[in-house]
Amino acid sequence: MNPLYIYNSLSRQKEKFEPLHPPFVGMYVCGPTLYSEAHLGNLRTYVSFDIVHRYLKFLGYKVRYVRNITDVGHLENDGDTGDDKIEKQAKLQHKEPMEVVEQYKQGYHKILELFNTLPPSIEPLATGHIPEQIEMVEKIMENGYAYDVNGNVYFNVRKYNEDHPYGQLSGRKIDELYNETRDLDGQQEKRDALDFALWKNVPKEHIMKWKSPWGNSGCPGWHIECSAMSQKYLGDEFDIHGGGMDLKFPHHEAEIAQSIGAIKKSPAKYWMHGNMLTFEGVK
Repeated sequence: MNPLYIYNSLSRQKEKFEPLHPPFVGMYVCGPTLYSEAHLGNLRTYVSFDIVHRYLKFLGYKVRYVRNITDVGHLENDGDTGDDKIEKQAKLQHKEPMEVVEQYKQGYHKILELFNTLPPSIEPLATGHIPEQIEMVEKIMENGYAYDVNGNVYFNVRKYNEDHPYGQLSGRKIDELYNETRDLDGQQEKRDALDFALWKNVPKEHIMKWKSPWGNSGCPGWHIECSAMSQKYLGDEFDIHGGGMDLKFPHHEAEIAQSIGAIKKSPAKYWMHGNMLTFEGVK
């Protein structure tokens, strides 16, 4: 088998690809949040990782390719404030959130077929894995890296950073992050502005909500979804985690922290990020 070298975003250098359990390869790629039609920028990521998927198979590896669908918990500003993107779109269209998800999921699959991409081995939905997410949040809390305030569970970034380097993937420093986030709204109940939501308390009129140990009306944070689903289908440690460059921070940085916070293991050996599709220098 010919050697394969890939650029690992975590080490910031090219490395020889050596899977954990050859000839098997586990690859997780962050899929879409289904609140609008897919566009060419989205497709760049999925086509890029389709090429990775095909080439690994061409080399003789047996690939389990997991690409999720986010159908709850992704807030407007990619942080902890604003409305759930899907719930907001459902209100605008006077539909149930799952109608919106189904509408855009069908369109997303048709476009992927037009681009001749291979389907993933598994395509899990975040709403189908609420128990796994709750269990992971509980483990993080048991290990002292999260806390509950009024039904909201936050990851304690500074506590985690005492034991593990937060920012290792993106290269960001704690003090720099604090300067970026301390003036944002909605930070009052957090112990620190850097902390991010693992579980959100939502109003009773919120359509997408579940019972949890922290209340009768809540939904998962965006980051915990991928941590739980990748662990379920690829194990505590797997080979490749991929996505667009825009997911490196905060999403993928949070995933690393969550997995280490829950099971003391970083999820992926190699982190791969596709660049943005730009037109005249604009994303």
